[in-house]
Amino acid sequence: MTIRPAQARDLDACLALDESFETEYVWQVETARVNGALQYGFRTTRLPRAMRVPVHAGNDALAEHFEAGECVLVAEEYPRIAGYVDATSVATQRVAWIHALVVASDLRRQGLGTQLVRAVMEWAHEKKLRAVMASISTKNNPAATFLQKNGFAFCGFNDQYYHNRDIALFFACNLR
Repeated sequence: MTIRPAQARDLDACLALDESFETEYVWQVETARVNGALQYGFRTTRLPRAMRVPVHAGNDALAEHFEAGECVLVAEEYPRIAGYVDATSVATQRVAWIHALVVASDLRRQGLGTQLVRAVMEWAHEKKLRAVMASISTKNNPAATFLQKNGFAFCGFNDQYYHNRDIALFFACNLR
């Protein structure tokens, strides 16, 4: 497997990859008012049965990030594109954001996603950024588990982030 910068001809193959996932758990937000203070907490909750979650990422964003020279890397097992990662940098905050990390469904859980994340971290380190961030839906427990196994920590949420009203969970990995 080769991790390399994407080329224009790779974009259609990237967008053709199935981004959907299956989960048995979701992150559930709990709120409470204690002594006048509002407290938020999250816990993972087991679903009564596994749920398949379709994902429809923005096709325009990948092309825009590619054209802008941001970090769009592919995992290639010639002649097949087996996965990709799309990340951008926010120089004023010295942070990289992972917008998409997709691995072909038949190749998941084999370390390819970890290789792609490490490549983004190298890219961010070379750009002298201080952290790599990712946002995921509360439904995406597989991604939360993956990010935590790769050194990311939960660092916040936003209940107004996604247009479909899902709550966004934010994870960050500090670079050294």
